[in-house]
Amino acid sequence: MLAAAGCERRPDTGAVVVSAIEGERPPTSAPLPSRLLADATEQGLVRFDAAGQIEPGLAERWIVIDEGRSYIFRLRQAQWANGAKVTADQVAAALRRRLGARGNPLRPFLSAVDEIVAMTPQVLEVRLSRQRPDLLKLFAQPEMAVFRTGRGGTGPMRIVATMPHPLLRPALDPARADPEDPREPQPEEDVRLIGERAAVAIARYAERRSDLVSGGTFAAWPLLATVRVPPADVRVDPAVGLFGLAVVSRAGFLADAANRAAVSQAIDRAAATATVAPAWEPVDRLLPDRLDSAAPPAAPAYAALPLEERRAIARARVAEAETGGEPVRLRVALPRGPGATLLFGQIAASLIAIGIEPERVGWDEPADLRLIDEVAPYDSGRWYLATACRPCSPEAQAALAAARDAPTMAVRAQEIARADRLLTDDMAFIPIARPLRWSLVAPRLGQWQPNTRAWHPLNRLRREPN
Repeated sequence: MLAAAGCERRPDTGAVVVSAIEGERPPTSAPLPSRLLADATEQGLVRFDAAGQIEPGLAERWIVIDEGRSYIFRLRQAQWANGAKVTADQVAAALRRRLGARGNPLRPFLSAVDEIVAMTPQVLEVRLSRQRPDLLKLFAQPEMAVFRTGRGGTGPMRIVATMPHPLLRPALDPARADPEDPREPQPEEDVRLIGERAAVAIARYAERRSDLVSGGTFAAWPLLATVRVPPADVRVDPAVGLFGLAVVSRAGFLADAANRAAVSQAIDRAAATATVAPAWEPVDRLLPDRLDSAAPPAAPAYAALPLEERRAIARARVAEAETGGEPVRLRVALPRGPGATLLFGQIAASLIAIGIEPERVGWDEPADLRLIDEVAPYDSGRWYLATACRPCSPEAQAALAAARDAPTMAVRAQEIARADRLLTDDMAFIPIARPLRWSLVAPRLGQWQPNTRAWHPLNRLRREPN
């Protein structure tokens, strides 16, 4: 499938062809093609630009008052896809529906939103029960894009054809267009969005039939070695988030925190990451930085010990846990893909070294340990800790709830630090690295930029036309 291709450049003519990798994904995440399409055609009050920074969406400006408990947005003069005028009442109702949707993965992190009300036809207010400095980053996610049934969205692009794959074109915005410039969108400003498996997407790019492969993960990274792609086209995002094994079954051997620690301290993280991608750095802590915690990231008790000493301690725990001569067996749930196979080989070798028999199962099958590979939607320690708690100790859960409901940011920071230490001691999650996210980017996409969200909007790929 991935036959070698030449390195000639794709010409800068016609629509930009984007392959968005789809396939196995965390159960809380929508497919990437759907998220990109929603972001392009619907959008929320704000959105992410090419660098992963906040830019206006439906709102042209906003202010924050009442010590961070009130966000007031002034809407721009916008139209729904059918040409109807957008009003604050409509946007407020759409946002309330998004907040109430059970399938919205951001819902647990937006509990501080108390009320969304229209103040005038062009102004709405988001009232919070508690301060949330990162609210805009959550509202910029595609899951908070607004639309109306029968009227479509208000995004910067419109679907002009659906077969064989959606073709999107920049939308005419009367409020922003220059009345003296009747310029029509050029074919090069169109985007053809294709959702497909990683192997097919990489092959398409190598054959110069696409301009961008978006959404690459560790699972498909080794496939890049099978094609001839200019090294400069391989772009890696400085993504932040969680990549590691969640303890999803706290029965049997994993019922004891010391036994969970034995599993964690046995894993050779450096070997596991280097086997997949040599420059992929391992980690042994849940939080990437202090973020909004009152303390630096909590380190596991074994962090300062060399690997062989850690494994000797772990072997003793496993030997003590074995009863009736029955070995300890653990099921490890991973996605498909060559990167996942390489990762499992290293995890399995680490477990076998301490006397545990590993079994690989599918990502959505019953398991004892399940891989979490998610990019953080915003920069709060609570997201990391709540996402890693699947489940965690009652004490850690109580600290997370206290952080969520904290009356001030200072109290919240203290509770996040407490939850970090409790969850680390509980060994509910085994950190391995930060998420590996990559793209293949043709030179014609001069606006594409790596960013910590690993998010690349379809309307921010090419340079703005002169």
